[in-house]
Amino acid sequence: MVNEEQSESLKKTLFVKIIIEPYNPDWTKVFGRLKADLLQHIGFVQPRIDHIGSTSVQGLSAKPIIDILIGLEGEQDLDIIIQPLIKAGYIYYEVYNLYMPYRRFFVKHQLAPLHLSLPVHIRQKTEIPDPETEHRHRLAHIHAIPVGSGHWHRHIAFRDYLQNHPEVLQAYQLLKKSLSVFDWKDGNEYNEAKNDFIKREEQKAVDWYIKRSS
Repeated sequence: MVNEEQSESLKKTLFVKIIIEPYNPDWTKVFGRLKADLLQHIGFVQPRIDHIGSTSVQGLSAKPIIDILIGLEGEQDLDIIIQPLIKAGYIYYEVYNLYMPYRRFFVKHQLAPLHLSLPVHIRQKTEIPDPETEHRHRLAHIHAIPVGSGHWHRHIAFRDYLQNHPEVLQAYQLLKKSLSVFDWKDGNEYNEAKNDFIKREEQKAVDWYIKRSS
């Protein structure tokens, strides 16, 4: 939770509102349409495509942006999917590869990048669009990671753990609510504010997932 001192600091320095909406069963339908679209463009690499993040957990409030995990056979496929997805209207954030070299990250918007005057390939921080105007058009975040890697497992484990542990889901819900009253520099800063909770619960989730799968 955010303490009083942090609260006052946040009010003074942050400026982008993160919209948290009650769980919407239509999010599953949106994921289904996006999965079909992804398979149309990168099905040749035989990916595993999962709905992850808060929109995948029934009853959990979330930003109305669908998180999708593309599981690839190996690291050699990470760069193979870049050009097909760019051509299909997904924006590729190469800038994040420096911090997460095991992942390729894409954003899908409600409209084509051309209609929103957005670049399709973001290589450096100065090219990242203004979050105040760009985020409200986001439809999905796509994370491509090799199947079976530790990072792939933690996403799947955390989703399944929340679905099976209502007390943890409720605690996460309260944290989101407490943070949603603030304005943020961008989505990354909002995610950092949740980081302590997520890292703690992710480790429990991975341990639980391994035991359940063994």
